[in-house]
Amino acid sequence: MSTTITLVRGDITDQHADAIVNAANSSLLGGGGVDGAIHRRGGPEILEACRALRASHYGKGLPTGRAVATTAGRLHPEWVIHTVGPVWSATEDRSDLLASCYRESLRIADELGARTVAFPAISTGVYRWPMEDAARIAVETVRAAETAVEEVRFVLFDERAYAAFAAHAG
Repeated sequence: MSTTITLVRGDITDQHADAIVNAANSSLLGGGGVDGAIHRRGGPEILEACRALRASHYGKGLPTGRAVATTAGRLHPEWVIHTVGPVWSATEDRSDLLASCYRESLRIADELGARTVAFPAISTGVYRWPMEDAARIAVETVRAAETAVEEVRFVLFDERAYAAFAAHAG
């Protein structure tokens, strides 16, 4: 069975899916952009779960390209899958790390039994990854992934992001 790719323009915190993906920073303790919005809307349960992860397995933080799940607190989904995207570099190809964010998030989704997963455009905000390239990597990685996830929903905040993903999701 192949995974359906859906594009939505909107706010990822409004999504009804089994899991949403958080473009987190390595501290897992909240931040700006998508990360801040998920922590604010999800409530203190998410931060408590992230603090517990830091106190146990991820004392130095979550490495770039990896993913881990917590409760979604007050959000509609059951889980938030946190992944740390790479900062874009003009001098070093980090596209394998960006692709790993999508692969690892889908692996975690499979472990959880999630069938619908909503992703933001990872690394395209303060990490400055060029939108066109990020969209290409995201869509190609999801298409190539071996996963039981039935629907991957890319939730894109603005028209520019939506257009970039639409060009690759065809």
